[in-house]
Amino acid sequence: MPRYTLTLLGLEISFKTDADNQRIEAAQALIENKYKELVAGAGDISKERVLTYLILSLADDYLVADETRRRLEGKIGEILEKTSTDPDR
Repeated sequence: MPRYTLTLLGLEISFKTDADNQRIEAAQALIENKYKELVAGAGDISKERVLTYLILSLADDYLVADETRRRLEGKIGEILEKTSTDPDR
């Protein structure tokens, strides 16, 4: 399992993961961009509070994406059922 060391939001962290380098870089960019968005609109705010907002924002994005995925899986399942039970299609 590869070991990574990177600086994220000013903190150096090291970890092991099966994720490839491109995925790690994409995750780092996503976090840093979200952080910049929050800091730009927040004014004078503590780093802890900004990080809390960052976590909430990413959790919300995840929940919305997960719900969309579930809805799409349901629609795909319905389409598959219709095509497998309707011999005229």
